[in-house]
Amino acid sequence: MRRIFLLVVGVAAGMYANACTNFIVGKKASADGSVICSYNADSYGAFMNLAHYPAAKHPKGTMRKIYEWDTNKYLGEIPEAGVTYNVVGNINEWQVTIGETTYGGREEMVDSTGVIDYGSLIYIALQRSKSAREAIAIMTSLTETYGYYSEGETFTVCDPEEAWILEMQGCGADRRQSKERVVWVARRIPDEAICGHANQSRIGQFPLNDKGNVLYSKNVIKYARKMGWFSGKDEDFSWKLAYAFPDFSGRRICDARVWSFFNHHVKGMERYLPWALGKDKDAEDMPLWVVPEHKVSVSDVINDMRDHFEGTPLAIDSTDIGGGIWQMPYRPTPLYFKVDGKKYFNERPTSTQQTSWSFVSQMRSWLPREVGGCFWFGNDDGNMVAYTPIYCSMTERPECYNTPGADELNFSNRNAYWVENWVSNMVYPRYSVLFPLLKNVRDSLQQAYFEQQPDIEAKARSMEPAQMQRFLNEYSVSQAQQMLDRWNKLAVYLIVKCNDMVLKPEKDGRFLRTEHGLGATVTRPGYPLPYARTLIRQTGDRYQVPEEK
Repeated sequence: MRRIFLLVVGVAAGMYANACTNFIVGKKASADGSVICSYNADSYGAFMNLAHYPAAKHPKGTMRKIYEWDTNKYLGEIPEAGVTYNVVGNINEWQVTIGETTYGGREEMVDSTGVIDYGSLIYIALQRSKSAREAIAIMTSLTETYGYYSEGETFTVCDPEEAWILEMQGCGADRRQSKERVVWVARRIPDEAICGHANQSRIGQFPLNDKGNVLYSKNVIKYARKMGWFSGKDEDFSWKLAYAFPDFSGRRICDARVWSFFNHHVKGMERYLPWALGKDKDAEDMPLWVVPEHKVSVSDVINDMRDHFEGTPLAIDSTDIGGGIWQMPYRPTPLYFKVDGKKYFNERPTSTQQTSWSFVSQMRSWLPREVGGCFWFGNDDGNMVAYTPIYCSMTERPECYNTPGADELNFSNRNAYWVENWVSNMVYPRYSVLFPLLKNVRDSLQQAYFEQQPDIEAKARSMEPAQMQRFLNEYSVSQAQQMLDRWNKLAVYLIVKCNDMVLKPEKDGRFLRTEHGLGATVTRPGYPLPYARTLIRQTGDRYQVPEEK
């Protein structure tokens, strides 16, 4: 996602290209044989509904107008496909799922005359493809024909059998001496492996003669040679070194999120910590994928999406003053700031306050496709929400994910984005006190969804396809709406429980009263001890109470 991005100069990956995170799990690496992928749509202030494009048939000659996904700017039009498939969120009825992260790349490669931007490309491909390979073929052929409008992008493209990573950049706006419009490369992630990308190009060197696992444009190396960015042997060509060099920002702000994901599932990632820290220019590069020590579940990936580098040298759940009084593992943006002429940065974990929506997609080849694709969706920072199940056959969205009248400037307590943000923005500044209360509700709901899933899906499989589709649609809607109701109650509960920085006592889910009917005496948690010590170090004896003689 690139809503906030500025283009970068030269070969830098871009200090502003710092939104969005994708994780990928191959079918033999997952706990149940699913292909799993995830996505955080991180964009400051962005309001987005759960996408839906119904299946349709289009008369020959129908044209499709293309509007840039981020800005709604009109870019042009392309011929519409005769048949398009149902899409809900970022999954289609064939269980094909596509996510992305923007890495920027070389400024001169952006094609301002291109007709298709990265966001439109995702949803066009989802409407036209039955497999990941077909989606890649559609995405690359469309941009080769009509031009690619966006900066450098990494796409996750998955189906129930395969997981791929596709990287793409335009060939600039000035093509008077060339018909080249785009360069790209795609690699299949091994079934037994996990992969990730987070706003830094991840594909380095790649096999040139492995058509089963590697796809690339004919000009992928020739274009770099022509531009003077590569002069070695073809087999030594590295996509990211030529087109999106991993500078400090590309490592510490971006690749560090992937390193942390790998670190959750693989021993020995300390070897690549210097790369993630970003300050050693000669550090060993991190692999594109790793094989996990244990099988990875949907629940594991959801937890990975909630990561703040806990337990690592990059952890921001520490007690430094940046976390405020109540040890918030979030930092204000922008990521970079200056103090007395020196430049500093904030850590950038996977879980971040600017997430607009997030998903973990579960694709299963052994189930009927109506039930095989379960798209776990959350409408805020993944750490602050319970992901609700959205089945890929859905044709009617929950009202809470598509609320009339609600947008980025209009609050509604019927809208999941706003209610979840209402709660999370109460929690952020008083994290150590309020987050455990949110977590109890979050985990209770999440566990209930997981426990219900086998019975719901078994019941659905006993039905005819049309009845199965209606049943799963109604189930998905009901779970999302029940989540919203529970979150509205959580918001009110937090206001009453924690008003004015105190805690009201309760028992068995009810607030306590005195024998005379008033609210019971509150507890006042005061400063956490680590913060109190920091305060005293900064203020000396200013606040010290003199000893009485």
